[in-house]
Order: sequence, then C-alpha cells, then structure tokens
Amino acid sequence: MLNHKSILITGGTGSFGNAFTRYVLENYDPKKIIIYSRDEFKQLNMRENFKEYDSKLRFFIGDVRDRDRLKRALEGVDYCIHAAALKQVPACEYNPAEAIKTNINGAQNVIDAALDVGVKKVVALSTDKAVNPVNLYGGTKLVSDKLFIAANAYAGNKDICFSIVRYGNVAGSRGSVIPIFHNIIQNGGTELPVTDFRMTRFWISLQQGVELVIKALEEAKGGETFISKIPSFKVTDLAEAMLPGCKMREVGIREGEKLHEIMVTVEDSLHAYEYDKHFIIYPQMVWSESRKAAPTGKKVQEGFSYSSGNNTEWLSVEEIRALLGTVHYE
Repeated sequence: MLNHKSILITGGTGSFGNAFTRYVLENYDPKKIIIYSRDEFKQLNMRENFKEYDSKLRFFIGDVRDRDRLKRALEGVDYCIHAAALKQVPACEYNPAEAIKTNINGAQNVIDAALDVGVKKVVALSTDKAVNPVNLYGGTKLVSDKLFIAANAYAGNKDICFSIVRYGNVAGSRGSVIPIFHNIIQNGGTELPVTDFRMTRFWISLQQGVELVIKALEEAKGGETFISKIPSFKVTDLAEAMLPGCKMREVGIREGEKLHEIMVTVEDSLHAYEYDKHFIIYPQMVWSESRKAAPTGKKVQEGFSYSSGNNTEWLSVEEIRALLGTVHYE
C-alpha cells in the first residue's frame, strides 16, 4: 500500500518517526518520505543514520504552527502522519499557551493544509492522556483528536480521510518509568521510587505503535480511533524485574499522573468494536455514506472499558524481564 507513495511525518525526528521511517523503508518501496520538524541537528543525525536511503528521504525544517510551510511541504504527498506535539506534562503545565499553539493550533494547521493540497490519508498519533484528561497535555490532545475526527466533515468530495491511533507511553520513552529506574540502577541505587504501589501501565513497543499506524492507513474510512490490545504490568513488578529484591519506596502520585492508563471509556463503549488484536472506536457522526465504515468486529458490551487496570492480559515479572532486553532507551 505504501509502495510508490509520498509520505510526510510531522515531528519526524522523534522516536516514532525514526521507527516508522525504518519500518517503511525496509518493508515497502515508497517514492519518498518527508521528515518535517524544527530541529536541524536531529535532522542531521537522522540523515546520517539513514544514509543508505538518502535518495528516498527529504528533510524539511518547519513547525506545525506555520500553516504556509506545511502546505508547501505537503504538496504532492499521499499520506501524512502527524506525530509532532509538546508532550512533557510539567512543561505543558508551565507553558500552557505554547502547548495550545503546537498541539491544538498545529493540529488544525495540519488538517487545513492536508485538505488544501490533496493529501489522501492523515493519521494522527494520540495518547491515553487524552482520555478523561487530568493535565493540560491530555486536554490539548483531546481537542486535537476531536479536530481530526471532525475534519472528515470538511472533506466534501475530496478523496481524503482523517483517523487517529491511540496508545500510552512506549516502553523506554523519555519521561516514562523504565528509563527512570534504569538510571537509578546504573548509578548504583538499590531503592526504586514508586509513585503508588497500585499503579499499572500498558506495555507497547515502538514496533507495535508503527504497525497500528500502518493498519490505520490501510483500513480507515474516516474518524476512527484505533487502539492496540496490549498487556498490562504492575509498576512494582517492573521494579522487581529490573532490580530483583530491591527496596521500593512509595512517593505519591505526581501532579497530572493517573493510577491506570485508560484507552476505551465507558462512554466510548457505545461506538467501540473489538477485533483480534485491536479495538476501533467509530465516529459518532457519519458525514456521508461513502465515508461510513462497516464494522466487522464484535460490538463491545455497553459499559465496557479498557484500561491497564482492568486488562485481561498481564505480564509476569519474568516476562517483563525478557521484554526489557528489547527496550531502546531514548
């Protein structure tokens, strides 16, 4: 499906952009992949890391806050993956206006530019923090999600659709618990701080995140939210897996933090369907018959929810320890 296609990734020098680019170049024959981001140094590093694919890559310096630059970059593009965002919870809390400019205004700019220049499909990366948000980052991503879903109403007769993929912190990503524990252990620490002994998280790898985006590109009709079925783990089990027999100190939940990652809410269950390896939440509104998806999965029961706390699949300490060997620390 991606053969001979032009693809643009906003925030393309991040961990997702690197993994997605590598996956596509190794499994498809794209016409070109455009990396759209603000940081020239990260682009230089990425160009060096992918130098064997230099003929397939283009690097655009640009910000999602700049609609004109986005329009220029998206000319001739078939598929756009929107990964750019301000993501650090404390930074967004302290700089709320900046978070809004990037995460909300930037999302609208991507939508407008894609509509104007004839992009075929847009997939936006979301987060569990957009579900029942308790911090500004989550709030801005909730608005962003709503914008991308509603964008299908403005497509008219254009051959374009917008959809969303949602997952939590990727194992080993910056600011997540695994690198925090890893740094303490590397520095000789024997006690690991756990914010709350009841805390759970989903385990998703970058590879799984990339595969979910590919699925959205292949299947989306417009307005769907794709969610992977992935295992949960207890943070206390993670601590034990990383440092057997360690002491654990409960330090209290940080501001803007949740006990469990939530992917599908009770309210979402009215429009959610279950498949073998994922869930899809279908849009509440259908803007035209041509964009109406025909669910083939099993409708979830009313009142169903999917969180890391009520999951049916859990990782043991031994399974976590085995998976840690595959983690890439950012």
